[in-house]
Amino acid sequence: MGILDDIRAELQSLRDQGLYKDEAPLTTAQAAHVGTLGGEVINLCANNYLGLADSPELIAAAKDALDRWGFGMASVRFICGTQTQHQELESKLTGFLRLGQPGFDTILYSSCFDANGGLFETLLTDRDAIISDELNHASIIDGVRLSKAMRYRYRNRDLDDLRTQLEAARAAGARHTLIATDGVFSMDGYVAPLDRICALADEYGALVMVDDSHAVGFMGETGAGTPELFGVADRVDILTGTLGKALGGASGGFTCARAEMVELLRQRSRPYLFSNSLAPSITAAAIAVIDLLAEKPDLLTRLRENTAYFRRRIVEEGFTVPESDHPIVPVMLGDAALAARMADAILARGVYVRAFSYPVVPRDKARIRTQLSASLTREDLDKAIEAFVEARAEVA
Repeated sequence: MGILDDIRAELQSLRDQGLYKDEAPLTTAQAAHVGTLGGEVINLCANNYLGLADSPELIAAAKDALDRWGFGMASVRFICGTQTQHQELESKLTGFLRLGQPGFDTILYSSCFDANGGLFETLLTDRDAIISDELNHASIIDGVRLSKAMRYRYRNRDLDDLRTQLEAARAAGARHTLIATDGVFSMDGYVAPLDRICALADEYGALVMVDDSHAVGFMGETGAGTPELFGVADRVDILTGTLGKALGGASGGFTCARAEMVELLRQRSRPYLFSNSLAPSITAAAIAVIDLLAEKPDLLTRLRENTAYFRRRIVEEGFTVPESDHPIVPVMLGDAALAARMADAILARGVYVRAFSYPVVPRDKARIRTQLSASLTREDLDKAIEAFVEARAEVA
């Protein structure tokens, strides 16, 4: 049992360093206000950007789907796991994300992690190159590792370093080169400069891949994400994203790409070929989300107003947050143990937050990552800011 002794020692080390991650279970549905074992609290750390996780419209769509389409598919897509509503959702996502641009298609996955995991090894060989932003999501990193392509990395959003890596890939004789980036970097709320990335890609004849999980549904004029925000929806070759954040918050992911790429993914992408189809109720609710976004543009407005207000007020109170206009607002604390104590103190004051520390973020970059939602009120935000101020005085 030597391995168990080693594991116990490692777990204790995590506790001693303040890096151990406890779970704080909810006793209610996901929402702006949630129940916990300690009572009702304001939720300031969900990916529920548009407040749709408990939407009556989505719940009704999911219930109807259970009656019409059943509970589960019990199959992968190419055997007997494709319902017409799966194809309808793929079509709706393509139209929504690509703003009517021709030549694109969408393929559904059980998660965006799977979408990224099945992407690179399918499309690229050892004759090709991938140039990845250093702060890309773990799913991109793992997906790149599965590929035999040559690998390069550039400093976060550093276009000069990206050019250097493009030159290196060209010098190595890469047949095809793909630039991979998050649309929004989830730990800091930074937005990738897609217009400049696409300009460099054009110059070097490279492809562009964007994981837009923290943007789809609310960034850009209509919520189509960072490609819409930067006016490059027709120049991003591959867009991956999730249904598990702004688009209802359940599960499921997708790849929206050039139609020929999607066709090849259906033939060879392992997570698609060997994982069950997206559950019928989630599929139906996701279709309802796309329709709902067109009917309720005020959700985007409320989210932007909440984000601007909270960012301004938390900085006025002397906290350090990375500069951005994204609803991810990390309150930087540095020390992991301090971040954990402060998160507990804030939760005790009725505001649900969690501390983020290594290995989720770099060492000495611990933080409390807050996330704004369209469903939060101004009163909620003021109470949250007050809780941060009081907790700082208590634990500092």
